[in-house]
Amino acid sequence: MAEVKLEGVWKIFDGVEAVKDLDLKVRDGEFMVLLGPSGCGKTTTLRIIAGLEEPTKGRIFIGEKLVADAEKGVFIPPKDRDIAMVFQSYALYPHMTVYDNIAFPLKLRKVSKQEIDDRVREVAELLGLTELLKRKPRELSGGQRQRVALGRAIVRKPQVFLMDEPLSNLDAKLRVRMRAELKKLQRQLGVTTVYVTHDQVEAMTMGDRVAVMNFGVLQQVGSPDEVYNRPANVFVGGFIGSPPMNFLEGTVTPDGFISFGAFKLKLLPDQVKALEELGYAGKDVLFGFRPEDVYDALFAQVKIPGENMVRVKVDIVENLGGEKIVHLRVGDLSFIGKFPPESLVKEGQEVDVVFDMKKIHIFDKRSERAIF
Repeated sequence: MAEVKLEGVWKIFDGVEAVKDLDLKVRDGEFMVLLGPSGCGKTTTLRIIAGLEEPTKGRIFIGEKLVADAEKGVFIPPKDRDIAMVFQSYALYPHMTVYDNIAFPLKLRKVSKQEIDDRVREVAELLGLTELLKRKPRELSGGQRQRVALGRAIVRKPQVFLMDEPLSNLDAKLRVRMRAELKKLQRQLGVTTVYVTHDQVEAMTMGDRVAVMNFGVLQQVGSPDEVYNRPANVFVGGFIGSPPMNFLEGTVTPDGFISFGAFKLKLLPDQVKALEELGYAGKDVLFGFRPEDVYDALFAQVKIPGENMVRVKVDIVENLGGEKIVHLRVGDLSFIGKFPPESLVKEGQEVDVVFDMKKIHIFDKRSERAIF
């Protein structure tokens, strides 16, 4: 096992900056998730760590070993980096049995037949593949193929696992099960893992820490709780969470409110103090709040100061059984609430909602960075 460290890493393709000045440290034994939309640079970052791409600038360490330094011309090829990759496509050899697919990297290393047999059977037992060792990939389900691909990576006992959206080809139900299995497996093995996904649910449920990227730039690194509850900027707040965070443009008033024109909300004393000290009194800001932090007043989970109750019109109700996603409108402003299943709201009616002001977020309107 080993930590992975990227220092000032850039990757430029034909003038396009795919990764920009990336500093990232993955701790020994950590499950780090690279999260972001398509084209954000997460897979390019993984390929740079693997040695499938050379960085345009910067340095990369795996453990104590410098594996790439663009300035000094150092570049260690993938086979000498002691890493194992698991791909979205599984990349199994169709003419080989499960046994031979798992054994293949050991045969390349000219490991003895007895050790190969011992290690393949050990991995097969760990992954529940013992009964499938004589089958070919075409005879396996998607989940079984994914486990074979994992087995082929595990059998090498690498310092680092690199995984590129390995669950995206599975159906929704199987993805949920494989998420839990993969997380449990990583815990058992204790191998440093870098996992790429665009699925924020995967990131939040699997990662020890999440590195959120956009347009090649690292936006925030933190635990799932940190990136969810304390987003560094508007992008992180809006990308993580389902439904995503609501954003409304508002003005901080001298009497301690935030005004949206159609309605206003009373800020808490410490929020007013912070905004005043930072020079935001009387200025426009972005007001962010998660759907679960605006309540149907009849079922409110917080005390309701009169200033924070707002009359809204219900546009759409999405009944998901365990909760209701409710699209709300006040004048020209619209936002989403997440109500309990017992809520009686109906489309077209007017209801009172209340905001939990302890959980709101304020962002600078120009830079979109979090103020608090």
